[in-house]
Amino acid sequence: MRGKFPVYTLFFIISAYLLCSFNLSFAQEKTTEPLTIGVEGGKLPLVTFSHKIHTEKLKIDCAICHHKDKDPKEPQGCFKCHPVKYVKDNRPLAKMAFHKMCITCHKESLAKEISGPTKCNGCHRK
Repeated sequence: MRGKFPVYTLFFIISAYLLCSFNLSFAQEKTTEPLTIGVEGGKLPLVTFSHKIHTEKLKIDCAICHHKDKDPKEPQGCFKCHPVKYVKDNRPLAKMAFHKMCITCHKESLAKEISGPTKCNGCHRK
């Protein structure tokens, strides 16, 4: 039985490594910084967005933007609920939801003397 112990130990170490590697790669995929948001084919460039700035630096609760998620630990992307071209179930189109959510928050932040872009080219940079 002594000869099999190192094999089981090696199996455990390799399994733990693979499990951790999978979880780390999955986490990195979910938190890619910066994120590019927008509707392809739009008139303006896509928006570069940083979750890190909004959640860590500005301390904005994830539920503010991910307002309909059933599980706050597994937030869904905007397009999961907001359609791109045709209104469905009275949900605003993604473009309208982005503009309402982002611009409203940026203007409110500006009133509190926290800088944030409020004009089109502030977010839609070339």
